[in-house]
Amino acid sequence: MKQISIARVAAADRRVRVGRYTLVDPGGDPADRLAETHTLVRRHGWQAPITTFDSTGMTDPAIRPQIARLYGAICRKEIDGIVAVSRIDISAFHSVYGDTLAAIRSRGGFLALVRSETTL
Repeated sequence: MKQISIARVAAADRRVRVGRYTLVDPGGDPADRLAETHTLVRRHGWQAPITTFDSTGMTDPAIRPQIARLYGAICRKEIDGIVAVSRIDISAFHSVYGDTLAAIRSRGGFLALVRSETTL
C-alpha cells in the first residue's frame, strides 16, 4: 500500500515533498535519527520542507504536537508524506501503528520508513 501511495505521488509532475520526523525521549537528541531520514530523502530525490521531532517518549501519536503538524501539512498539500526511521517513531504497539497509518492515508499521505517495518 505504501508503494502505491508513493508511486501515485511520484507520477505527478513535481517532486515528492515529505516531512522528516522522529521521536525521542524527553531531553533526547534527535540529530542521528533525523540524519537517517535525510539519507532516504536524498536517495529518492525528494524535498523535505519540514523536519521535526517530538520529545514526548512513547506516547500515543494522536497527542504528539509535531505529528499533528505533519497531519495538517498533508491535509493542506504542503507535503505528500512522512519519512521516519522506523515504526518505533510512530508506535511499538501494532494497533496504534496501524491506526496512525490509516490516519496518514486518510489524509492522502504516505509513511516511508528508513528501515523495514520489522527492524527497530
